[in-house]
Amino acid sequence: MNLLGIDVGTGGTRAVLINESGQIIASSTIEHDPFASPETGWAEQDPHDWWRASSAAVRTLLAGNNIRPEEIAAVGLSGQMHGAVLLDEHDQVLRPAIIWCDQRSEAQCRALTQAIGAKRLIELTCNPALTGFTLPKIMWVREFEADLWQQVRSVLLPKDYLRLKLTGDKATDVADASGTLLLDVAGRNWSQEMLAAAEIKESLLPRVYESQEVTGSISTAAAAETGLLEGTLVVAGAGDQAAGAIGMGIVTPGSVSATIGTSGVVFAATNAPSLDPQGRVHTFCHAIPERWHVMGVTQGAGLSLRWFRDQFGVVSGDRDPYETLTIEAVSVPPGANGLLWAPYLMGERTPHLDPNARAALVGLTASHKRAHIVRAILEGVAFSLRDSFEIFKEMRVPVETIRLGGGGARSQLWRQIQADIYGRVVEIVEAEEGAAYGVALLAGVAAGVWSSVDDACDAVVRTREHIVPDPNSAKTLDRQYQSYRKLYPALRSIYHQ
Repeated sequence: MNLLGIDVGTGGTRAVLINESGQIIASSTIEHDPFASPETGWAEQDPHDWWRASSAAVRTLLAGNNIRPEEIAAVGLSGQMHGAVLLDEHDQVLRPAIIWCDQRSEAQCRALTQAIGAKRLIELTCNPALTGFTLPKIMWVREFEADLWQQVRSVLLPKDYLRLKLTGDKATDVADASGTLLLDVAGRNWSQEMLAAAEIKESLLPRVYESQEVTGSISTAAAAETGLLEGTLVVAGAGDQAAGAIGMGIVTPGSVSATIGTSGVVFAATNAPSLDPQGRVHTFCHAIPERWHVMGVTQGAGLSLRWFRDQFGVVSGDRDPYETLTIEAVSVPPGANGLLWAPYLMGERTPHLDPNARAALVGLTASHKRAHIVRAILEGVAFSLRDSFEIFKEMRVPVETIRLGGGGARSQLWRQIQADIYGRVVEIVEAEEGAAYGVALLAGVAAGVWSSVDDACDAVVRTREHIVPDPNSAKTLDRQYQSYRKLYPALRSIYHQ
């Protein structure tokens, strides 16, 4: 019996097939078209492109590895969170989806906060109103695209549009729905008070499930497009952060992950909703019944290095440009000779909650080379994630183990930088396949391979490597972090001019 996980990311869709022992049988990734940014701070993608990439990833996985569709017992879905997919009465896409890193809805966030009250908003949803969340995006469309809004009959999250295409069902999970600003996160259902305050009909929203619950099965049409077997079970799944945490075994209090993808996330599992009164970190449902998590987010983490690669990287034979850049950066000492990077390419969430924040490279001299800039970017992203650990300390959220994920876990240099900046031993797991792996485990729980998510993680998640902080580097980087923390307050007045 095999299990399939599909993750609709920002840059592409990844499909991962595992067996009952949690071993990866096959995988496939198909890139998406780059997201569009028609105006500064905007970010949009075409949901049709997600479906193209998803169906192609599954077909490639099956055909390239001689996998018989009947061998797949269940499918789990994950994807980028917070996006707004707007559909008409015939379930046709009305406009490009406004995705997680879009910053256009600052005015709508202010209006919500004024109407409901900042304290009450956190009481209702466990979170403040942020431009990244789904509800402010919906409100922006209603205000500025009123004619189109009149045609809207359904609002789905990115992975749930894929579900609609696969099964014909409109459903979501509690973890992904936590990022809409419409969920009662403590109660794990849609908030009637939020719906009323925002004047949103519940009929626009999908039904909410726990992550391992079955929501439908592969339709005849989807079977023809993907090669999957009609009738194969599809589970609710989870937003990419909760799903990725499952894949890394972050399921009990004390276990924490630091994942660097396009964004960067520090994620800690909790047994109850744990709130930051200032709303600097998110409190969401976990992809496990009666469990929650707190999460700090850096908007432009891996995006920082990708941006630099795209603009200033070099192609060196067959070597990956990222590898070329990080090899150069190894020659630079910790602290990058005083150079600092503030990674606010798409505004910032944790800890500043400021969509107008902008990236900055500070401290440049004529002696700095490209390698120094790369090293400063790697350190700046890790500094931004350390901000979340500092908030966890204030909240008394336990941190016993830290596991690294995403691109930041694949680079030896970035792994060491993170250990030095966090001042803790960090771990790498054997199968770091991210969200797709996590939802494949959820599919296994639904199919009866494991009795619970905890049992699945106990059975298959294993640590491969421990990285110990270097005491001298850690001291240097701790001093550099204190300088980094002064960047945002010093530059804020420039951002807001």
